[in-house]
Amino acid sequence: MHPRLTSKQQQLYDYLGRMIDRDGRAPSLREAAADLGVSHAAVAQGLRALEEKGYVMREGRYSRTLLLLNPARQPAAPHRWREVPIVGRVTAGLPMYAQQEWDGTLLVDAGLYKGQHLFALRVRGDSMREAAILDGDLAICTPRQYAGNGEIVVALVHGEEATVKRFFLHKERIELRPENPDFKAMFYSFDEVLVQGKVVGIQRTTVS
Repeated sequence: MHPRLTSKQQQLYDYLGRMIDRDGRAPSLREAAADLGVSHAAVAQGLRALEEKGYVMREGRYSRTLLLLNPARQPAAPHRWREVPIVGRVTAGLPMYAQQEWDGTLLVDAGLYKGQHLFALRVRGDSMREAAILDGDLAICTPRQYAGNGEIVVALVHGEEATVKRFFLHKERIELRPENPDFKAMFYSFDEVLVQGKVVGIQRTTVS
């Protein structure tokens, strides 16, 4: 049997279940903190307590995927969620999970996002508007150092600037194509662009 929860831990567990049932996804730590009227740290501490008491299970020792468990300590199928780091910036040469410049975390449905070491990057500008990617959105990405033509990727340009664009490989150059007629496609030599990840989802955030 599960150890008993404190009233605050039970409140957090019940809240997570309600939100997943309602929205089909778990709330972000920021959303949970705002809804419950507590700090981000308090939510994180509560999640650790739920894990220690067997109400939440991490899928692997180093995994950021968490499962809400039923009384038999089996994953409750609709209650799968994982915590994805929001990176402050993309750094060449380091895997995403090893980077330290995190700008919080994002909770996503583990049933939809199954890749290893996913990361999220906040989109700046509206150059991808026609692809329904807007300024301030969080692009959920799987780390990749290659891309197929037409895929939307996070690319590092000149080793400094991260951009979200459609990727096209031409015979002698790389094209990073926007999805907005107000912006022109940019062309680069092969050594000017490093693909860092493929965009696999978008989450819109509400700025309060």
